[in-house]
Amino acid sequence: MSLSHHAVEHRQFAELSRFRGEFYSCLTRRADALFELVDAVLCADGPVRSLVELSLVGEHRRGHGGLYDALAAGRMDIGRLRRAVAAVPLPRAADGRLVLAADITCWLRPDAHTSPQRILCHTYGRGKDQHIPVPGWPYSVICALETGRSSWTAPLDALRLAPGDDAATATARQMRELVGRLMEAEQWKDSDPEILIVVDAGYDVPRLAFLLKDLPVQVLGRMRSDRVLRRAAPPRKPHTMGRPPRHGGEFAFGDQSTWDIPDAQTVTQTRLYGTATAQAWDRLHPRLTHRSAWVAELGTLPLIEGTVIHLRVEHLPSGAIPKPVWLWWSGTDATSTQVDLLWQVFLRRFDIEHTFRLFKQTLGWTRPKIRTPEAADRWTWLILAAYTQLRLTRPLAADLRRPWEKPNPSDRLTPARVRRDFRHLRPKTLCPAEAPKPSRPGPGRPPGRKNTHPTPRHDVHTVRKTDTTKRRTKKSTTPRPRRKG
Repeated sequence: MSLSHHAVEHRQFAELSRFRGEFYSCLTRRADALFELVDAVLCADGPVRSLVELSLVGEHRRGHGGLYDALAAGRMDIGRLRRAVAAVPLPRAADGRLVLAADITCWLRPDAHTSPQRILCHTYGRGKDQHIPVPGWPYSVICALETGRSSWTAPLDALRLAPGDDAATATARQMRELVGRLMEAEQWKDSDPEILIVVDAGYDVPRLAFLLKDLPVQVLGRMRSDRVLRRAAPPRKPHTMGRPPRHGGEFAFGDQSTWDIPDAQTVTQTRLYGTATAQAWDRLHPRLTHRSAWVAELGTLPLIEGTVIHLRVEHLPSGAIPKPVWLWWSGTDATSTQVDLLWQVFLRRFDIEHTFRLFKQTLGWTRPKIRTPEAADRWTWLILAAYTQLRLTRPLAADLRRPWEKPNPSDRLTPARVRRDFRHLRPKTLCPAEAPKPSRPGPGRPPGRKNTHPTPRHDVHTVRKTDTTKRRTKKSTTPRPRRKG
């Protein structure tokens, strides 16, 4: 082992120990049990199937009673933990900028009738375009994306949406606080390029850009294929009477006759998608009305101009028929190089799905049957702290592959393979948790005595319609109108 490699390894262990010490300082109650619970998640053999089985992992030196008590009655300083996660080195794009992806993932709890603040979460069914509402806790997660093909991201924040929260407003508030922490940790400086925020079609992209217009960020997101935007208003002719127009001609995504000549166009050969053709039109904006999220805006509604990008690919890796993708970017005057970079950055947004799958299927994020949403938030941040330790362990881990798995270079290991070697690297890092004190369980409820304090049951929060007099008794056969805003 060379001297330089030894120095890099020593520095990486020091960075991992620093974060583990800061994470332990964020635990203000039941700190030892919560810290060892995270170590048990990282050192368990195979995926986490249940919470109680983590008490059998050797790194967890306490019983199952202490595990449940720590998760239910423990406390942590989430604000301090947010700052600690933001201070960890983050991946950058090819041009050196930070790329943040925001998305909502749901912790489904359909049978948890005693759990409050559950919301109907939309999930995809087995049928075509079938959406099934299931009660659960939706979480808005923000991750920093890497470049190239990778299943790694850097989760930076998780926020549970309360009943009645608007996704765009809550995400804008969450993103604003995160950008402030990144500036405080010197992850972004005044000389750096603006942060790029990437979202999917579930967000109102122009509204998100409007709410974050005072920050050094740019917003890129997908729009529905039935949207209709407006061009800039034509210059006013002299001696024209009447009110000047605010909107120009229509740009309908579904009507090619309204597109005209694109302002920029690129053709790129890719390995996964074949020929990718991207066309961009500059200075297009939605026509806003005093309804929906804009009902609280007073006075004249804003004109939110941006660049529309139409992406078509030759084929998909799954073999399905590709559909065109419509993107909206909050910047203007995009060059061909920028257009080519933007659509490739948007495709990297789907790496966040790998992180969600690792959270749920490997780290067991949605496995515990937690009753209170406060305990759910506590467990969620424990999972984020565990994943952050995996990111710091990534350069140190060896490839402990199964006999039927293909070997991978050390810099191409997936998070699941890095987790296999964490048990061997853990003794070389800081372990501040103290040994458990001898104790015995309490007497519990006397035999034959019933529970006189039953747990209250809570209904699922739903959005009620204001007008209940008009009800549809038969499904309409009229084609769905196009969206004009």
